[in-house]
Amino acid sequence: MDRRTQDEISLTALECSQRIGLSVRALRLYEQHGLISPLRTAKRWRLYGSREIARLNEILALKALGLSLSSIAKILCGHPVDLTRSLALQHSALEEARSRAEQGLRVIEKLQQKLASGASASIDDLMKLAKDTNMTEPLKDTVAWRRYEQMRPREEISIDPAIYGAYVGAYELEEGPFCIVSCRDSQLFYRIVGQSDIEIFPETETQFFMKALPVQITFVRATDGTVQSLVHHQHGFEDNAVRANSERVHAEEKAVQQRISQKIAMPNSECILQRVIAEHARGEPDFDGMSPPLAVLAKEQQEIIRHDMDKAGALKRLVFKGVSQDGLDIYDAYFENADMEWGFALTPNGKISHLYLRPTP
Repeated sequence: MDRRTQDEISLTALECSQRIGLSVRALRLYEQHGLISPLRTAKRWRLYGSREIARLNEILALKALGLSLSSIAKILCGHPVDLTRSLALQHSALEEARSRAEQGLRVIEKLQQKLASGASASIDDLMKLAKDTNMTEPLKDTVAWRRYEQMRPREEISIDPAIYGAYVGAYELEEGPFCIVSCRDSQLFYRIVGQSDIEIFPETETQFFMKALPVQITFVRATDGTVQSLVHHQHGFEDNAVRANSERVHAEEKAVQQRISQKIAMPNSECILQRVIAEHARGEPDFDGMSPPLAVLAKEQQEIIRHDMDKAGALKRLVFKGVSQDGLDIYDAYFENADMEWGFALTPNGKISHLYLRPTP
């Protein structure tokens, strides 16, 4: 029996099942799959302490995302209990469910008002209703689950750096900017155009990860062994990128650097930001006009931003400050009751890829 602090409370299997709401059979099943390892008394009775309860929280969170016990066992095998990560997963899953429910309720309420006024529902109304109230998406495909997977600990392995040459080059992300993979001194680096190189480390011969950020890069090999695409894993999303013309990408990077050094705003930059601010002030952000990762983050922060905008009052003017090292156009925004700094960037297809606001010091 493991030694623990004398004042720690341990529960019997029956007490644990009653207080958590699980059956004793479920506890036995989790043990059979190697998910938990309760302590044993001299008489071989099982005891569940804080470590086992924390592990049960992880298991239940992953089960709620639709994973099988065998899949959960593979994920948790060899990893210590991480309550912080489990809470982040549960928080994200509940936030996502709440956001989807609130969006569905808003659609229903608007349609109810329309019908009450004597108007009829259009095909577009009904299509939007079906889309925004559809709660049948498999949970294992949710952003919360992918965030959990992307945040799990990674272990670097040793591979032959000679294979790095196949990965080097420029790529174009479907819902974002260009990215560049380079190799120096037998080390592989990855960067988004306009940003700094970050070293990526091998988890397998085709799967790499950053130590600085919860980001992974997977290189996709064709049947002939060539690498024509990669997958960028971050913020619970998986963005595909295909090989791009290196000259075009480097020209784009040069243009970004020129915008930064010469403080050149994007075309229609101020008009775009005015529109974005007005949408947030109304509580109606254009999520379709954002990249998918940003749209998820914006939905999570929508009520907080709306609260800040209500306090700030009407927008009086915008003053362009320059371009950040990440290629964002930065503005001072002066409102009736507050001053803020706003920054944003666009994808090549015109969607907003980055957006932030903060009080001006």
